[in-house]
Amino acid sequence: MKRIPFKKIGYGLIAILIIIQFIHPTGNIGNAKTENDITHLTAVPDSVMNILETSCYDCHSNHTEYPWYSNIQPIGFYLDKHVNDGKRHLNFSEYNNYKIKRKKHKLEEIAEEVQEHDMPMWEYTLIHSKTKLSEEQMNILINWSKNEAAKITVPDSLKNEKR
Repeated sequence: MKRIPFKKIGYGLIAILIIIQFIHPTGNIGNAKTENDITHLTAVPDSVMNILETSCYDCHSNHTEYPWYSNIQPIGFYLDKHVNDGKRHLNFSEYNNYKIKRKKHKLEEIAEEVQEHDMPMWEYTLIHSKTKLSEEQMNILINWSKNEAAKITVPDSLKNEKR
């Protein structure tokens, strides 16, 4: 029985790690506040906007402030996937493109996710401590999103429509 050449496998892995350092994801470097941004349709007080920009916009807008370690692969690929996944669920920069039912639902989800301590994600707050929400900030965000969701009336004809 042949022995597995662990040295060759190790050299191969090192070569792959070096090569992927030259491959970088496109990144999320657009404008966060576009004409479709949530602030153009929904009343967003400064206190809420500060929370959104500090704790939410990196993963839920068209602009991410990348940390230095995002240039190290495969970390950069992981962050890119994470940001794209966050934008797929909710993109504040594209909020005004959502159908009315989805707008209401996303505002309700914000309150729910924050109330259940699911957002911002603990992995994110672990590294970015300034994004961790205090109880006061959580209450501000929850109350704002619930109040804004309550202002949106979904016509009966659209209630069964897909978001």
